[in-house]
Amino acid sequence: MEQVDAVVIGAGSGGLSAAEFGAQLGLKMVLIEKNKIGGDCTWYGCVPSKALLKIAQIAQDVRTASDFGIATAPPTVDMVQVKHYINNVIRDIYAHETPEELEKRGIEVVMGEATFVERDVVQVGERKLKPRYVFLATGGRPFIPPIEGLADVPYHTNETLWDNERLPQHFMVIGGGPIGSEIAQGYRRLGAEVTVIDVDLLPREEPEARETVRAVFGREGIKVVQGLVASARMDGNDIVLRLKDSGEEIRGDMLLIAAGRRPTVDNLGLDIAGVDYTPKGIQVNNRLRTSNRRVYALGDALGKQQFTHYAAWQGSQAVRNAFLKPFTANALLDTVPATTFTDPEIARAGLTEAEARQRYGADVKVHMMGMDRTDRAVAEDDTEGFIKVVSRQNNKILGATVVNARAGDQIIEFINALDGGKRVGSLAEKMHVYPTYSTGIQLLSAFALAEEVVGGPLEAIVKLIARLN
Repeated sequence: MEQVDAVVIGAGSGGLSAAEFGAQLGLKMVLIEKNKIGGDCTWYGCVPSKALLKIAQIAQDVRTASDFGIATAPPTVDMVQVKHYINNVIRDIYAHETPEELEKRGIEVVMGEATFVERDVVQVGERKLKPRYVFLATGGRPFIPPIEGLADVPYHTNETLWDNERLPQHFMVIGGGPIGSEIAQGYRRLGAEVTVIDVDLLPREEPEARETVRAVFGREGIKVVQGLVASARMDGNDIVLRLKDSGEEIRGDMLLIAAGRRPTVDNLGLDIAGVDYTPKGIQVNNRLRTSNRRVYALGDALGKQQFTHYAAWQGSQAVRNAFLKPFTANALLDTVPATTFTDPEIARAGLTEAEARQRYGADVKVHMMGMDRTDRAVAEDDTEGFIKVVSRQNNKILGATVVNARAGDQIIEFINALDGGKRVGSLAEKMHVYPTYSTGIQLLSAFALAEEVVGGPLEAIVKLIARLN
């Protein structure tokens, strides 16, 4: 039996982060992966979907070029070339995550299926490892809803879609969350008819953000149908979906299931290890420690907020909490910043307005500004979005949502402000480069600062000083 410092099960973003941080601490880290190093993000999620959206944006730019005085023909899409580009992007990113690269960084990589055979022993193949700590970063997999007849029709998930080489005539998407919405818009811009079916579109976002994206979808020809799918069947080459309440039938030639994800908790021997879990995820405390004090779990395996950046952050936090006991810290966050990469993007950090009012009641203020006040956005014809900041009545920031073409890059300013307990007006104190999208944040902040000073208890003092000088 081999003694090692740590075994990390799962080589997605969380597992890679844990293994790399442990190796930097000089620990003997064994990283075990049964499928592909890089996990869902590299192979099936963030990376291929953003490559698809890049291609779709080019097609959309060609399609709308006449609005800017450029004459073009309608784009013709070669899906084989689309697949080739996506695979090249995956390959280039995976090049930094190969077993050979990880070995150079002091991580032993083992390809195989890991399982607990004793409370503190992990077996992979013929090897038995007894680590000081085990880190479970097993990720998740697509949830397939219990729809009558679904097993008898062909469908894609985000794990299979990237092998597709055919542009469908009518692309149907079950699921209006981030994955479904992003891919729906991508396929529409490539030229397919698209229908999204769900109870609501992007239900976790601010109402104004949902309505903005819904309006863009409508203008681009994406049909959003509210409801649940009761059954699926084949009719010739068509897939026919029947809605639960209305009985309406929707017919198409390609189907994507994007109904969320479920944690991977099976075939790990968690019962043998004494690790508490349910089908909804592994149970941990706020230090990510499980019911077995030698086992930590993180990322999508917890079944909570499933984001690549959150899993990666938790990976290093879990290693710190296990091996650096004097420096442990909370690694379970109430809110996690996130971006949905539709066009426009929706980025949020902290609380939404509804969450803030539920927690603080009347002690909530909303600051909002349309993107038509950001000069760069006007120049780029990107004015449908907005910046929305939720604060206490004293202007301490509780959360923010940004909707525009670059929202994901802008949200970091609010993440930092939230971490620092800043007030809305404080963001105006730093110079922002003009003309960039960030000046919109500065302008909103400046208005909040002026309101705080001129309309607040300092108004008389400020005006007196101004007169005296």
